[in-house]
Amino acid sequence: MHQESYMAKKGLNTPAQPGTSIRKILITQPRPDSDKSPYFELARRYQVEMDFHPFIRLEAIPAKDFRKQKIDIAQYSAVIFTSRNAIDHFFRICEEMKVVVSQDTKYFCISEAVALYLQKFILYRKRKVFFGSDGTNKSLFDVINKHKENERFLYPCSENQQDNEIMNWLKSHRCEFATPFMYRTISNDVRELLVSQRFDVICFFTPSGVKSLIDNVPGFSQNGIFIGAFGSNTSKAVEEAGLSLHIKAPEPQVPSMVAALERFLSSLSSAD
Repeated sequence: MHQESYMAKKGLNTPAQPGTSIRKILITQPRPDSDKSPYFELARRYQVEMDFHPFIRLEAIPAKDFRKQKIDIAQYSAVIFTSRNAIDHFFRICEEMKVVVSQDTKYFCISEAVALYLQKFILYRKRKVFFGSDGTNKSLFDVINKHKENERFLYPCSENQQDNEIMNWLKSHRCEFATPFMYRTISNDVRELLVSQRFDVICFFTPSGVKSLIDNVPGFSQNGIFIGAFGSNTSKAVEEAGLSLHIKAPEPQVPSMVAALERFLSSLSSAD
């Protein structure tokens, strides 16, 4: 079906076409708690409206269900974290099961921001907390590769998690690992949001967020909407959904979605 006729039939407003000014950006995450968030500074600088609406929600897998996976957390010497949510649920499960995490456990994090979040749960020591240099899977792999000898890895993730780049890397490098499911990801109902409002840019942060879009609007067509993605797995999900990706992070010089958006908006301003 032609994009315009599909959007009209579904009641979706036609967004700004490439080359026009950007007026409204949808961030598929909760609104920041602080008004000092760099998103708001970016909105002021480029006179755009930032809307925040999470496309997914997480549901905890209780300890009684986790036990069915027969994974003994205490038998693993290292943990891989790609999000703050994974950290929250890992330590929640440990508390519910009364598992004492060894002080010698090593933590490998996708980024420094995720690594620093560990301070909420552990005494942060640089000798046991490692993170990638630029927030990419590749930089995470480089760090793991230096310290993987004799380690047994846990990679906590969502029950909905399919095989991804991190799992494939661990397999190909013959690492001993387990992927305990500690939470599940559920799509939020955002159809009314997409029907009632027009967005020029939509930014995604997880493959599940992209799935939520397709769940809400099957056969969704961009029709000129610019798509942003944070993380290689999210970028892959965007492309596998048949969508065009315009804004990508992290990359050299753009470690965050805010930085990627700024580069994108600046390039449009320069082109005017």
